[in-house]
Amino acid sequence: MKTLIKKMAGYDRPQMAKEMGIYPYYHPLESGQDAEVLINGKKILMFGSNSYLGLTNHPKLIEAAKDALDKYGTGASGSRLMNGNLDLHEELEASLAEFTGKPASALFSTGFQANLGTVSALTGRNDFIVMDEKNHASIIEGSRLSYAKSLKFRHNDMISLEENLKKTDPAQIILIVVDGVFSMEGDIAPLDEICRLAEKYSASVMVDDAHALGVLGVGGAGTASHFGVTDNVDLIMGTFSKSLASLGGFVASDIDTINFLKHNARSLLFSAGIPPASAAVVLKALQIIKEEPERREKLWENAGYARHLLKRHGFEIGESQTPIIPIFIGDEQNTFTIATLLMSQGVYVNPIIHPAVGKDEAMLRFSLMSTHTKEQIDTAISKLVQSRAMMNGKLSKIMV
Repeated sequence: MKTLIKKMAGYDRPQMAKEMGIYPYYHPLESGQDAEVLINGKKILMFGSNSYLGLTNHPKLIEAAKDALDKYGTGASGSRLMNGNLDLHEELEASLAEFTGKPASALFSTGFQANLGTVSALTGRNDFIVMDEKNHASIIEGSRLSYAKSLKFRHNDMISLEENLKKTDPAQIILIVVDGVFSMEGDIAPLDEICRLAEKYSASVMVDDAHALGVLGVGGAGTASHFGVTDNVDLIMGTFSKSLASLGGFVASDIDTINFLKHNARSLLFSAGIPPASAAVVLKALQIIKEEPERREKLWENAGYARHLLKRHGFEIGESQTPIIPIFIGDEQNTFTIATLLMSQGVYVNPIIHPAVGKDEAMLRFSLMSTHTKEQIDTAISKLVQSRAMMNGKLSKIMV
């Protein structure tokens, strides 16, 4: 047997979970993303979606996608550098730059590619990438592709950040990269303090606002806007697959940096432009976010209500400040068990395990949308309490 085949055959973690009846991934959704979805013909309350503003089924977004299909067809059919650059792409870049408060932006095919291409293109040999230890995987992969030296600081720890900055050379590029809102823990990077240290050590700042756009800041402009440091943050990255209800990614920055990325970021140069329907949806989503601020207000109301209930029932939710609420379980099998019990009772949450989080830090990622009702939140948390009790009861019987 070939070594590769032998190694792949030895990977059996999913199979083991399936045999135990607690495999929690790849559920086939039979409906659009909303507060309630259809899975295997059954109505399920969705508390695992990134559609924070509930825009994926907005009739104006669907109409915009249909209009783009009629005009442009289904795809860009090439990289934007060559034949795949649409006027729609350039219109979207201008709108995203305005939305984030930056002079220019560049579109990528996915958010992952935006981080991957930007971090690896901007830094090279002898440069420094300084990043939070809980940054998204795409930032980590971007740093691995760069020849720069990568330094990790303890999560949201400014003393640790400064200790790492002292190891850098101000004559070289120093790029501090952080998530604005951390996608698992739901807490916010202290960008005001990070920018202060960046100025002290002649560093540049890049923020991944995948989970902040549409949620934080003035009009949903993101983490930099939230702290009033937009002019001090050099690069703002975002995705379209969360609040913007589509697929793709972008980076907003100054004109010179965007010009460089458009001609050097390999994940942009060697990928096709995003489909016209995807671009049209984002343009319309940006408009809806401006026109319907009540969506963001309802989202924050729901998040505060859910956090209050979870704390009241004794769940450990860490330092979450956003619609992403971690429910810390610790043990992976217990996490899978609760998620499976919840699904059987009509509630979907995301079970998160290593390497998305540290070992023995498994959690349920409970996320809110503006389209959730208080009654749905009450039901979900009531089922969560019941599932915890059922799991603890089973464990007690095993121990006896």
